[in-house]
Amino acid sequence: MLVLPQSYVLDPESSIRPERVLRELEAEESSERVLRVGVLNVMPKAESYEPYLLRPLAQAERLVAPVWLRLESHGYASSDAAHIQKHYRTFAQAIGEQKLDGLILTGAPVEELSFEAVHYWQELTRILAFAKRNFRSTLGLCWGGLALAHLVGLDKVLFPKKLFGVFQNRNLNAVHPITGEFDDVFSCAHSRHSGITDRALEDASDRGLVRLLSHAPETGYSIFDSADGRFLMHLGHPEYEANRLLLEWQRDSALGRSDVEPPTNFDPEKPRNVWRSHRNTLFSEWLRYLADS
Repeated sequence: MLVLPQSYVLDPESSIRPERVLRELEAEESSERVLRVGVLNVMPKAESYEPYLLRPLAQAERLVAPVWLRLESHGYASSDAAHIQKHYRTFAQAIGEQKLDGLILTGAPVEELSFEAVHYWQELTRILAFAKRNFRSTLGLCWGGLALAHLVGLDKVLFPKKLFGVFQNRNLNAVHPITGEFDDVFSCAHSRHSGITDRALEDASDRGLVRLLSHAPETGYSIFDSADGRFLMHLGHPEYEANRLLLEWQRDSALGRSDVEPPTNFDPEKPRNVWRSHRNTLFSEWLRYLADS
């Protein structure tokens, strides 16, 4: 269940039911622990991406307060400046107010750049180093997962064609604290131009650096975590809705990109979300993992 500030206005199209939302003053009257989860949102038009994370957080059994974080070295040029000013804090401000229980790092449209070429990389690595020392878990999605993997020692490779569509993954660890509740086979959306080779991940697993949690022939290993459990990397977009995949296909088509083919296992004429249960289980189990710390 979401805990939101009084001033935060939910998008009326977010489809989040009112009974899944508490305002901060209401939550203060509850004896239940509220998980504070920092969200480093580096997606374009940051405010339009927020509902994709709020939906699964609202479905969780636990009270969770998302704390929107902004990077001081990032301009957020495509985002609503007034919204960022009102609802986003710097990392220093957020941890100065109250302890964070965990962190989410979103995707970003920079995966075709080297990490060191990303203008906010130095600031981000300092935050992630702090998170690894002080938070039970940081969840990285798509590029966010690749960024965490880079800090573990895994290099990404660029794909000749975008990995784009919906793919069935096999759960590789039925006793893991997070994937233990996943179905044996589950669907998930992917939309990325880069990844990590199976060989590199298998070698890292053999060396005890990571635990491999899911695999599909088309995507390779798409979920894995660091051996200490502090970084959870999901290279897909479980948070996406079907309309987001459709919008990205329409955008890439309009740009005439020759390296982007129509999404696999996804019909743009009849877009359907078949990965929502995976999304909800992932976030619910990750939040439970944070709460058990």
